[in-house]
Amino acid sequence: MLIEEHTRTARHFLTAGDDEIAAGDVLQGCEKLWGAASHAIIAVAQQRVWRYGSHGAMRANARMLSEEIGDNALMAGFEAAERLHANFYHGFMEDHEIDECRALVHNFVNRVLALIDADN
Repeated sequence: MLIEEHTRTARHFLTAGDDEIAAGDVLQGCEKLWGAASHAIIAVAQQRVWRYGSHGAMRANARMLSEEIGDNALMAGFEAAERLHANFYHGFMEDHEIDECRALVHNFVNRVLALIDADN
């Protein structure tokens, strides 16, 4: 996939995740929000020629990006996406926690994609 495809997929999954949650399929919505964050970080990794082939590499990339722009809130967004991903498998989150994480993921994805757009 190209950078543009990953950015398009990230945007699509943000909307799809919200739609799934609104329709009552919380687990599927959580996974789509994780997918949005994943595709956003893959896109920025491709742009910067960073390794991204594993979850650990994507986490490291989120940390490097957070340090690059000097904002720890960006890393908090990636960590929220990881929680939603875990929730997909274990269903341990309360509705208010999902809402909080969802907002953080939206912020993360939008900020990462804005960095890509600014660099192009």
